[in-house]
Amino acid sequence: MSETLKIDAAASADDAVGTVREWVHEHVPAAWREAGERGGATAIRAVRTREEYAEWYPVFGSSGLVVPTWPAAYGGLDVSLDVARAIDGELAPYNLGRLNPLGLNLCAPALFAHGTDDQRLRFLPPIVRNEERWCQLFSEPGAGSDLASLATRAERDGDEWSITGQKVWTTWAHQSEYAVLLARTDTSVSKRKGITYFLMKLDQPGVDIRPLRHITGEADFNEVFLDGARVPDIQRVGEVGDGWRVANATLSSERQMVAGAGSGGVDRIGGLGVDHALDLAVKRGRSVEPVLRQRLVALYSEERIRGWTNERARADRATGRPPGPESSVGKIHSGEVNQRLQVLATDLLGADALAWESGADNYDASLPHEVHGMLRSRANTIEGGTSEVNRNIVGERVLGLPREPDPWKDAPWGDVPRS
Repeated sequence: MSETLKIDAAASADDAVGTVREWVHEHVPAAWREAGERGGATAIRAVRTREEYAEWYPVFGSSGLVVPTWPAAYGGLDVSLDVARAIDGELAPYNLGRLNPLGLNLCAPALFAHGTDDQRLRFLPPIVRNEERWCQLFSEPGAGSDLASLATRAERDGDEWSITGQKVWTTWAHQSEYAVLLARTDTSVSKRKGITYFLMKLDQPGVDIRPLRHITGEADFNEVFLDGARVPDIQRVGEVGDGWRVANATLSSERQMVAGAGSGGVDRIGGLGVDHALDLAVKRGRSVEPVLRQRLVALYSEERIRGWTNERARADRATGRPPGPESSVGKIHSGEVNQRLQVLATDLLGADALAWESGADNYDASLPHEVHGMLRSRANTIEGGTSEVNRNIVGERVLGLPREPDPWKDAPWGDVPRS
């Protein structure tokens, strides 16, 4: 495991790049370096498995390079945005993706905005090092798009809280040690005022995690049943009843992450990028078809616009600006563009996309990349906030349109009818 790099706060971008270059030469395996310098991410995937990368990742996590703009005490290098950009540029050929994206992009923003320094010191460094993986316990069977109507209860018991309820669509809960959790602590006030935000350990009695299998075969989503699970009060983020405000830091960051704008986030959930589609069109001898060329160029242009927009979002995040409603714009655009891109990639396969051999328990491995991406991308306009909800956010907070009428807006949560 490497030690944290030492980069002076006043160091120039060139000096920082020199230090990072030395670190890469010393700590990144030679086969990965040579592949990256020869052919980037595609070449690296041919010589490096995900398991090998996860095993090596503590070296990267302890270096400070995962989140270089974060304070050193929290696992970063405390460098400026310009220096961080130069560092990322130097690392780019080696495809050093950030693991633990839900910790980096969902938990961390809430802790920076509303947590205590003790909470940040306790939880952020293990997140950066991928020692404690995180998921999000927000959505419920009766509270998806209308998340504020959630019914999971948290009751105070001395220095702890007892949590009872059900969550659903919880990504990677089965692989996580901790979760950010929203629970109702007061039923006598309106729905947004009676919610509190917690950090909950998952490996404990009263937590039952059950997988939900995708159409592609794998199980990334889960439903989670809580029956008297315990959370110490020192793991409450923000004031009691102020959880909705805290949650907005997580929700906005989630939209940026799913749109590809989160630092260390998920760049595309479902399928490979437009470069793969271009390459596939050439290999299939279809790049000369006029209509197909128009589709490819249109998607290439939208992907570039998406990338530039995400760079601006990352820059805002790195300067400490909290995510705002603009993250909804990126979320809407990203999900719909990716769905069109994955349909095009499947079209390029022609008849080869129609059938594949199925394994008994995990047939996703036999799916062509393009078919898997097309099937998985259908969730893009739902996960991380539906496109319909995000359009409402854009309309109200960006365009200044009036909110949709809600006769129960200020009513106590206990009086609001629910199915």
